Amino acid sequence: MGEHIIKLPDVGEGVAEAELVEWHVKIGDIVREDTVLAAVMTDKATVEIPSPVDGEILWLGAEIGDTVAIGSPIVRLKVAGEGNVKPQGGDVEPVAAEPPAKLPTPKPETLAPAAKAPPKAGGTDVKPAPAVSKSPRQPSVSGAPRPEGEKPLASPAVRLRAKEAGIDLRQVAGSGPAGRIGHEDIEAFLARGPQVAKTSGLARNDTVEDIKVVGLRRKIAEKMTLSKSRIPHITYVEEIDVTALEELRAALNKEKRAGKAERPKLTLLPFLMRAMVKAIADQPNLNSLFDDEAGIIHQHGGIHIGIAAQTPSGLVVPVVKHAEARDIWECGAEVIRLAEAAKSGTATRDELSGSTITITSLGAMGGVATTPVINHPEVAIIGVNKMMVRPVWDGTQFMPRKMMNLSSSFDHRVIDGWDAAVFIQRIKTLLETPALIFVD
Repeated sequence: MGEHIIKLPDVGEGVAEAELVEWHVKIGDIVREDTVLAAVMTDKATVEIPSPVDGEILWLGAEIGDTVAIGSPIVRLKVAGEGNVKPQGGDVEPVAAEPPAKLPTPKPETLAPAAKAPPKAGGTDVKPAPAVSKSPRQPSVSGAPRPEGEKPLASPAVRLRAKEAGIDLRQVAGSGPAGRIGHEDIEAFLARGPQVAKTSGLARNDTVEDIKVVGLRRKIAEKMTLSKSRIPHITYVEEIDVTALEELRAALNKEKRAGKAERPKLTLLPFLMRAMVKAIADQPNLNSLFDDEAGIIHQHGGIHIGIAAQTPSGLVVPVVKHAEARDIWECGAEVIRLAEAAKSGTATRDELSGSTITITSLGAMGGVATTPVINHPEVAIIGVNKMMVRPVWDGTQFMPRKMMNLSSSFDHRVIDGWDAAVFIQRIKTLLETPALIFVD
């Protein structure tokens, strides 16, 4: 039997390090070639690391949330044959450096745990991991398997699974190192059924759960901090009467054109996108990126509209490229395609970057007004609030109208308040008289 060290491969695009966001294995696991061992994140893309050989996991060289340099050892396996390392005096030393393997094209998805910087191959000895019993510990028949106040060890994915199943992790015995709870422990607990009777009445809960901010959530936190700390925001809220727009939208969705390709179902977003394209034609400075360090405003001709989308892994911004060259149905089809790709985690890096202005919408949860945070380094973001039927005075009587607010933020270093108001008023006119959207 021999040992095989797996190093963090080159993930491409000049990346020198990556954050380990999830372990799919634990010490003692038997893995096959191509078994996914871990996932690492660079920017907003998560890349899975497969095993190149069959073997047994002896050592994991990182912890969730840590940054690992490309080429650093992250897993040690016991394998049949000589492996790629040889023991010398009880230590493990690489026989020859392995060229980093190229990974498949990364795909964005959920953030996952990360790992602690492992020992460097060549120069620093890799100590064998202490023997770990492979037989999982059996939980007690009743009562919590750990003392009051002791925090159960589990990954965020396991904690989410337990929360969805209504399981108190303090009642679950972990079979992993140091009692770490895995998915198999959750499944075993569910198979046994509840062992502890639920208490009735109210009870104090003094627990404090420390959740490490890793992966996509950390990227979101960094981006929001950058935007709010460097961009002086001005937010402008305006009320829009979308009654006529909703009537037109409903009519277009019912229309079927013989011999034509099936058109997508239109939402409000394609109309707003086309209205923005027309408004930007009058004020091209709104479609800009501001390099505040160089003191340069990059004013773009192509209008690339980011659509802020909530996914199971967090907030991402897929981008509809060249909205100025798309009609309303093409905009609608692209929004649907990108939204599905973002939610399924299959959107590419190119589809999640390159925006020049952004739309953010919470749909029915949009509230009356919001204060959107600009997607740095852009200079404007358009916020869509929820639509409500309200009484509106038409000069002689109150009439029920479908009303909606636009809450939009602008970089006050680049966009003056007057310019922001002119931009939103132009969009208001186009949405309240939607036929103008189709006039060239």
